[in-house]
Amino acid sequence: MRALDRLKAAASMKPQRKVVDLGSGDEFEYWSTPTTLAERAKAQKQARSEDATDFAMQLLVAKAKDENGAPLFTVGDIPEMRNSLPAALVESLMLQLLAGDEEEEAEDPKQPKPSSRKTGS
Repeated sequence: MRALDRLKAAASMKPQRKVVDLGSGDEFEYWSTPTTLAERAKAQKQARSEDATDFAMQLLVAKAKDENGAPLFTVGDIPEMRNSLPAALVESLMLQLLAGDEEEEAEDPKQPKPSSRKTGS
């Protein structure tokens, strides 16, 4: 077996559950597959600048999904996220994606979760 085939077989591309504490006792839950190099390059190109925040916002829009795999955000949401949400909250979402958040286990998004305290959009 080729080395690339071994790596692909070993790597999980299943959606991973991500959770951000909203500070009010509620949580915001989303799902994301691991980011590929091609997805990073596409987000950087769509950012149209060298600004890391622009890149991370594009990546968040592309990668954040609900439990059914539907996008949670659109590119049109970026200005509102910039102007209407606390920077710390948006940064928490972006940093989870950029870091890969390898602590999260790959889960089946269709399986019921023990906590029902989710806030979706």
